[in-house]
Amino acid sequence: MIEKVQNLIVGAGISGAVLARLLAEAGQSCVVLDRRAYVGGNCYDYKDPCGVIVHKYGPHIFRTDNKEIWDFLSRFTLWHPYMHKVKGYVDGQEVPIPFNLNSLYQLFPQQYAARLENKLVENFGFNKKVPILTLRKTQDKDLSFLAEYIYEKVFFHYTLKQWGLKPQELDPSVMERVPVFISRDDRYFQEKYQAIAANGYTALFENMLNHPNIKVRLNAEFSAVSKEYEYERLFYSGPIDEYFDYSFGALPYRSLRFDLRKMDLTQYQSAAVINYPNNYDYTRVTEYKHFLPLSSNKTVVAFEYPSDFKLGENERYYPVPGEKSAALYKQYLEAARKEKNVFFFGRLGGYKYYDMQTAVKDAFALALRML
Repeated sequence: MIEKVQNLIVGAGISGAVLARLLAEAGQSCVVLDRRAYVGGNCYDYKDPCGVIVHKYGPHIFRTDNKEIWDFLSRFTLWHPYMHKVKGYVDGQEVPIPFNLNSLYQLFPQQYAARLENKLVENFGFNKKVPILTLRKTQDKDLSFLAEYIYEKVFFHYTLKQWGLKPQELDPSVMERVPVFISRDDRYFQEKYQAIAANGYTALFENMLNHPNIKVRLNAEFSAVSKEYEYERLFYSGPIDEYFDYSFGALPYRSLRFDLRKMDLTQYQSAAVINYPNNYDYTRVTEYKHFLPLSSNKTVVAFEYPSDFKLGENERYYPVPGEKSAALYKQYLEAARKEKNVFFFGRLGGYKYYDMQTAVKDAFALALRML
């Protein structure tokens, strides 16, 4: 029997869930499909028997300056205020990441660090974020030394592990995501609102999708069940190349493998996330216990190993930005424009890096277009 629905939404991650809720509240019927057994996409988390909430696909910290986005999500969760601080293991020390003035004074003799600080402030200003590629263009001898030190110790080897490519082989936007911060602010983010969903992100999205006009169907592959529905519009947040059966070739992604370990320790490391740019094959270690207040004599940590995405073997995480991938995506985008009442959105549908707030913002914009 064919089921009639106004909107068929593929993907129950953050993009699909937000869009479904907005359309549902406008009185439209929605069916949300997801191939996984749970909602939340890569934001999915679960509570380990020891009481620690584990982010299955890596750490997710919500942050935004946009009050409309904050208020919308706050309808579906209580928040635990959390200011994310990341450390990097550099020259035998754990220093703040992004590299900032505190990192500078930890790694260099105080007198030399003071001279470098003065030159940084004079050239770029205080409380400013400077892309490492910009800092490397400086003509000052001291700043040139500092730029090469940071590039080598913080960026270069981490990038090789994370992307399998040298920094110069990537789009400059990748390097701009973690700038040098001329500040004493140790926080990884500076947005006004920063928090972790107090009961987990899975609960947030379950609450969001709990609406009379929304039907969620899990363990449902779009290609296998799409003929069971008659729909006015299709919103596809799955991989755009998969939708077109890879007719122009597969878009490149980087994937991640998480070596999860439960330990009989109250605490394993000094911060939620510690990066290892130069040591070991993993890029970072996450200890989830730091995110939410809880009491447990055990902890759960994840050692994170980047790799290439291989269909059927692992998950897509990061679109690989570059000229070749941009040209390939353009072919799929042109094909997408010929599809009637089909809309591609989200990280996989739009083939671009999304943080959580960007995914919400784009879903808002898409819903506004439809309504």
